[in-house]
Amino acid sequence: MAKNKTQETEQSVEAFIGSFANTEQKKKDSFELIKLMKEMTGCEPKMWGPTIIGFGSYHYKYASGHEGDAPLLGFSPRKSEISLYVYSGEENDEHLLENLGKFRKGKSCIYIKKMEDIDQEELNKVMKKTLIFLDKTYGAN
Repeated sequence: MAKNKTQETEQSVEAFIGSFANTEQKKKDSFELIKLMKEMTGCEPKMWGPTIIGFGSYHYKYASGHEGDAPLLGFSPRKSEISLYVYSGEENDEHLLENLGKFRKGKSCIYIKKMEDIDQEELNKVMKKTLIFLDKTYGAN
């Protein structure tokens, strides 16, 4: 079975932000997201792979037999957008995104240009629901 590329590393989160976030706004938003996600999970930020900042972890196993570990919540200050790994992707959670603000959505990822484009209260609701989903589905707590 193939090994997951995205695993927790010992790389410095601060050094990563300093070298990878390509604007002062992305750096500012990154530290704001660290504060929010740390408060939400109670976990310290860790690098997952070369470009994802994650908080906590859980072990998943799919019906296909594929399994691995992933952060409970995370983000990456990519070149064009910030990728937020905070959404369960479940259809019955779509309503949580209605008042979030300006974003683009992937299957289970939310893309934003900057933090001021989204409502932080709504983001907190999305993150709380995702943590509940992960706990119920994978026993992540």
